[in-house]
Formats: sequence, C-alpha cells, structure tokens
Amino acid sequence: MSKSGPIQEKLLDKAKTLPRKPGCYLMKRKNGQVIYVGKAKDLKARVTTYFTQSTKAPKTEILVSHIKEFEFLLTETEAEALVLENNLIKKYSPKYNVLMKDDKSYPYVVINHKEEFPRLEYKRRVVRKKGTEVFGPFVWGSNISEVLRIMTKSFQLRDCNLREFKSRKEPCLLYQIKQCSAPCVGKRNLEDYQGDLSDALNLFRGKGTKSLRILKSRMNKAAEKEEFEYAAQIRDYITILEEFLDFSKQKNVELNSPDANIDILAFHPGKIEIDMAIYMIRNGILLGHKDFHFPTVECHDELEEELIGFFFQYYSNSHDSFPDNIITPFEPSNNKLFEEALEGIFKAKVQAPGKKYEGLAKLANDQAVEHQRVRTTNQDSIYNGLNKLKDLLSLKERPVLLECYDVAIFQGSSPTASQIVFRDGKAVKKDYRHYNLKELPEGNNDFAMMKEVLSRRMDNGNLPDIFIVDGGKGQVSMFQEVLKDFESTIPVVGIAKAKTAKGTEERLIIPGRANPYILTKNPPLMRIIVSMRDEAHRFSRILHHKGEKKKTLNTWFDGLPGIGPKTRAKLLIKLDKSKDELRELSLLELQSYFEVSEKVAKVLYKELKN
Repeated sequence: MSKSGPIQEKLLDKAKTLPRKPGCYLMKRKNGQVIYVGKAKDLKARVTTYFTQSTKAPKTEILVSHIKEFEFLLTETEAEALVLENNLIKKYSPKYNVLMKDDKSYPYVVINHKEEFPRLEYKRRVVRKKGTEVFGPFVWGSNISEVLRIMTKSFQLRDCNLREFKSRKEPCLLYQIKQCSAPCVGKRNLEDYQGDLSDALNLFRGKGTKSLRILKSRMNKAAEKEEFEYAAQIRDYITILEEFLDFSKQKNVELNSPDANIDILAFHPGKIEIDMAIYMIRNGILLGHKDFHFPTVECHDELEEELIGFFFQYYSNSHDSFPDNIITPFEPSNNKLFEEALEGIFKAKVQAPGKKYEGLAKLANDQAVEHQRVRTTNQDSIYNGLNKLKDLLSLKERPVLLECYDVAIFQGSSPTASQIVFRDGKAVKKDYRHYNLKELPEGNNDFAMMKEVLSRRMDNGNLPDIFIVDGGKGQVSMFQEVLKDFESTIPVVGIAKAKTAKGTEERLIIPGRANPYILTKNPPLMRIIVSMRDEAHRFSRILHHKGEKKKTLNTWFDGLPGIGPKTRAKLLIKLDKSKDELRELSLLELQSYFEVSEKVAKVLYKELKN
C-alpha cells in the first residue's frame, strides 16, 4: 500500500467534491499533458478511488504517481460518457489508455454504379459515396482476389480502367477468348451488361447459388457445342467459387437469412495479454475475422468496461459496412450501454448469443483463445520485446512511446535529422518529424547538430519513454550529454551493426552495461528496434530527395490559390503518395496527412476531385 503525498491528498479532496453524475475525467501531468481519459457512471465514486489508500494494481499505482491534476466533463448519460471518452482518446492519445490499432489493410470489392458500364474493383482503401456499392472487408481465407478475377471473366465484365475503356476503337484480346463482352465498342448493350453485372454481384449479395446456376448452364451449353476447353475453364471456375461460398459453412455456421449482417465479439483474458476476435458476416457470408490484443496490465477499470470502450473505438474508426446485430459475451446492462452509445454511429441490436448464435460465439471465442496461444507459444508478441527492454533498462513500467533519431549529412552539406515514433511497437507515422539543421561554419559538429534537434524536440512536450539513436557508444554518450542540458532523465539506447565470424550482428548499446545486448536473443525486440532504425533511414532519404528537387519539380498543386512557397515546401516534405492514392482520402484525412489548415485542404481536395 503506497503512501499518499500532499498532491494526492489535494486531488482526493477535489475528487470528493465531484458530482455523482456520469461523465469523463482527464488525468494530467504537471505540464498539462493528458495521460489518461476515463468515463464513469458516478464521477465522484470513480475518481475518488484513484487517490484513496486502498490497494491498487501496480499499473494503476504508476499512473497515479504521474497525476498532478485532473479535469472532468459532465454528460447526461453513461452512454454519452462512452462516446465522449472515445472522442477525447482520439484527441489526446493518452499514454495509459488502451488504443485501438489495426495495422492491416483488408481488401474490398467496389462497384461504381455511376459509370456507364461498371466493373468489379479490388481495393484496399475505400471511400464510400453515393452510387458506390462496397462488399467487404474480406479479412481472412476468402481468396477474394482470385474470386474477383473469376467473376469478371466468367460474366465477361469490363476489366479495363475508364481511360482505356473510352479510348478503345477495337475489341481487345479478352473479347476473343470470351472473357469480356466488349461493351467499349458496342458489342454488348447496357441493359444486357447490367444483367450480367447483377448476376455476378449475386455472389456477394448472399445469392451465390444463382450465380453458380448460370455458370453451370453456360458450361453445359459449351460442352454441347463441343467447346470443351471453354467448358473446362468454367468448370474450374465453378470449383473455386463453390469453395468461396462454402467458406461460411466450414465451421458448421448456420444462418437463417442470406441477408444476415452480424458481428460476433469475443475475448480471452490471459495472464499477460487480453485477446479479442471479431467475426464478420455480411449478406449471409462469413467474411472472416479480425484479431486484436493488449496487455492485461493496461486495464484500469473493470474488464468489460475497458473492452466496451475498445470495441466502441473500433466501430467509430471503422470504414467497413456496419452490422445489424452484434453478439457479445457481455452482461445485459453492458449490452444496453453499448447499444445506446453506438446509436450515434449506426443502429444495431446488441445482444447475448442465446441458442441461435451459440455456435458462432464459440467459434469467435476459440479464435481469441487460439490466437493468443499460438502467439505466446512462439514468443511473437511485441509486449515480450517491450518488457525485455524494460528489464534491460531497469524501468518501473513497460515503455510505450519510443523515438528513434538519425542525423545525416548529404554530400558534405544540408544536415538533416529524422524523428521516428513508435507506440506499443507500431509506427505512428503522423508523429514522424523531419528537421532541417543549420550548416555550421566549422563544418560537421555532431554534438551541435544533436543539440539543435533536441532543443526543438524538447519544447514540444509528450516526450517518449526511451530515446533510440542510430549509432554506437559515442553517439549514445553524446545524446546523453545533450539531454543533461535539458535536465532530462529519459533513458537512451543505441543500435549498431557489428561484423562477426557468422556475419552481421545487430546490437543494442545500453549505457552502464559492459557488453552490448545481442538483439537476436529477443526477436520481438529486435523487430521493433531494427524497424525504427530502418524507418529513420528511409524517412531521411525520402525527405532529402524531396528537398533536393523541390526547387525544380513541377507538381499538381503548383499555382493553386492559397498555395504559396512556404505551403508548397511543406506539401513537398509530406508528399509520399501518388495523386491517385490521394484521391482516395477524405477531406479530413487529406488535412491530417499534409498537416495543413482546412482552407488549404479544401483547395487540394477540390483539385484532386476534378
């Protein structure tokens, strides 16, 4: 049991004056940085528990030791508090909150019905808009790229882009081999083409047997005409499509309606980590599942409350189609809370599995259990790596935020530095930074350049738990000396390659340790540290090349209203996507990507959409 100091006693007195109403609370450091956001049905009861003498979990003890102030915001209901909590977490990215992260990009099938002869498109990023039909995401085991190729060829749909389609004068080779009906040159009228498209889309609309019946009929007709090669091709296609349709039945999943749109949520609390699984069914087709996990010690509230907050983050950030029903293992009161909170995003019935969905619920739960078992058995968890780093540096808690720096000088001039940020072992690209450093009269001065970088960095707050520098003992010692000027005790490590008889070896340089730590001893830690170093190099190269070219390159945003020299230079620094990729972004995503004002973002957005 820890002793409370004057600050905690003061905060306890303040907590006792809070209203017994629902709302959110924001825990802050001395510098005002928000480090934790929570919600409560009863603010006074919840916040008071943080500052009482009762025994708390070690992780909560550490959190409380950093709290120097807190604020609160009232809401009408607990459901509103859940919504507000999610918005505040998005705004502040607090260190001690569980953040929803899904680093995978899942495929979708997209049809733009505004085009005269629409085609089936495979996309990783989707912008939902009027006239566009989207199926997916197809997240696991569905072989969707192959299925999409087969449907396009089988129903002889357009496969070329709009520019090729409009410029074509004669049918292409696909028409000759019966894999396209050549609507580009009038070989297929619009009404018949739309019929073929509808027959193809039945596969994704829960009416796949209709699509198969049409293909089997074509196969039989081809065989009757002794077009055996074409018939065999259709037969092979049918086999693959039947496997796709059987996908939802592989685990004896039985759905009463082909229009079923259901998400099944499950979780498995292990000793070290909590694993979650989401099974997704759309139009009666089991699309697959998504997996998430986070450390058990991250929980500061009741487990179900933490999980509801996590899943709410998932749906509020989702670009996927939403379910009509959500099946959860939660208590009935928590299901009601979850359903009320989701109403601001979409309407869905949140309920327990019951007998109807008992099999699906077990399937999702088995997924969470097995995903954790396989990962921990193979020691593949990023948290194993971060906990090892904690032990190597004798830290009190597992590090969350890591920053890696690479200082580079190109051709003897133009010194630059790149700042790479990882949270929980994953890149946070929106927090990457690039520094153009002063060219010194005396030439290269590593200490002076590092001091310039850190003086600019330390003023920005939200400092990391560990600094990582690309280099050996000399660079680490220099980094430490610079930090002393700022009275900072943030630990510093270095990553350096060394040649051995067996080849190149990655080493972690730790101050005070006689010998470097060989990173191959802990593969998860090695992946994190090496990835950061490689990212720092990559980022430096990209930005250097852009800096060299920015005076001579002509870009698509040159001459746009409001894009002056300074804004242009800023856009060039950020630019690493093609124009087509940028067109996929919404206005808010475009503003966030370039880190510009809404006014500038609107100018760019308008230009990209023309």
